[in-house]
Amino acid sequence: MKLTFLGTGTSAGVPVMGCQCEVCRSKDPRDKRYRQAALLETEKTRILIDCGPDIRMQLMPLPFTPLDGVLLTHIHYDHVGGMDDLRGFCVFGDLHVYANELTAEALKVTMPYCFTEHLYPGVPKLDLHTIRKHEPLQIGDVEVMPIEVMHDKLPIFGYRFGKLAYITDMKTIADEELPYLEGVETLVVNALRFDRPHHSHQLVEDAIAFSRRIGARRTYFIHLTHDIGHHDDANRRLPEGFEFPYDGMEITIDN
Repeated sequence: MKLTFLGTGTSAGVPVMGCQCEVCRSKDPRDKRYRQAALLETEKTRILIDCGPDIRMQLMPLPFTPLDGVLLTHIHYDHVGGMDDLRGFCVFGDLHVYANELTAEALKVTMPYCFTEHLYPGVPKLDLHTIRKHEPLQIGDVEVMPIEVMHDKLPIFGYRFGKLAYITDMKTIADEELPYLEGVETLVVNALRFDRPHHSHQLVEDAIAFSRRIGARRTYFIHLTHDIGHHDDANRRLPEGFEFPYDGMEITIDN
């Protein structure tokens, strides 16, 4: 399995509009971060994880081949704001979109023109599937296990794919979810910044502790702000086995 980090930034992206800090003015492409999204691929299956407002630019450099599924973590704009831009993929057939009940119902309000009885020409054709935590689903040759984490008081989904777990926007996780993460070797998880606590996101220290709690062998931090610092400098601050990825970076997972 291959995971491509399409976007590693938080809701404001990096550079932040109007900001003149050293990171936002950096010429290093690894310091430029689109809103969070990822592409999971096997030889037979392509799954998009989240679809924020930068998704058109994130997908343009990649081969234009079918998406077998779109997994949404939650309804916030930086995770679903680019759904309409997926309309081009409908030449291959309806798009199968998977989300928890809160996200699925909110998406119908956000994009009502996609869920009317009579769709006008060109509208994205979305086949919306409501999924539940701890109930596995099959997308192509990939088994997906939804798990629930808390984004402040909002229950959202993370996903497990064999030995890989992908979690974003987490602040806390209930003990009952931890058995579903047993055996995870590669963890992708949010780590907003190094300091200044946030009401709905983990900091780097929290994310390191969480990774060690579940016993992951390697961990990649996403949903990053410009406060993380320059890419190389930030990575030097991390313990062995932890890494800040950059947009476009690919990792392989042996399941």
